Amino acid sequence: MKCRDVEELAGAWLDGELDLIRGVEIEAHTRECASCAENLRSLESLRDAVRATPYYRAPEPLRERVRRNWAPEPHRVWWRISGLAAVPAVAAAILLFFFLRPSVPHEIVDAHIRSLLANHLLDVPSTDRHTVKPWFAGKLDYSPDVKAPDGFELIGGRLDYLDGRPVAALVYRRRRHIVNVFVWHSGERDRSPVLQTDRGFHVAHWASGGMTWWAVSDLNADELAEMSR
Repeated sequence: MKCRDVEELAGAWLDGELDLIRGVEIEAHTRECASCAENLRSLESLRDAVRATPYYRAPEPLRERVRRNWAPEPHRVWWRISGLAAVPAVAAAILLFFFLRPSVPHEIVDAHIRSLLANHLLDVPSTDRHTVKPWFAGKLDYSPDVKAPDGFELIGGRLDYLDGRPVAALVYRRRRHIVNVFVWHSGERDRSPVLQTDRGFHVAHWASGGMTWWAVSDLNADELAEMSR
């Protein structure tokens, strides 16, 4: 892949719109090309700033005015077109970003698949929790709780990037199945695991000790639920 290709595909890659193969190619290119890597970091910074923008629900009177103005009448159509033309490009981009940004479970599954395809499953390969846990010191502003649930083997950990932040990824094995467990500090109140499915992978999400936890694997749902408990 060439620099021109990365430049053209950067937006789609950040929005999670590329297939995994193209995504891996972009990551491989940016590891070798400092210029493209810097451009992607700038785009990621812009994306993170947009994500940090607070959301405020519009008052009901304003919502009602918008509904009236968008009524399907001929003169309203022209109002829509001329009104949209006056919207600043940055504001339009922000609106599109919030509508089109991938969901966190989708990002979780993408990161899981990437780790298996891009030969970047482990930064610290070890079955010893006392080796894996200290490895994250100085790399993150928190220390993940590293455990090996019954029936699961800890095989190491790595740094990853999810939902606009660097996160710890703890990696486990059950039989021949790999389980990625992503964790970051969120201040979220404790809550029980919720399971869902994305593209054939099972994803469990829960909160404990002020940390957000996401586990993903091609294990069956019952086994992943067992782990998350």
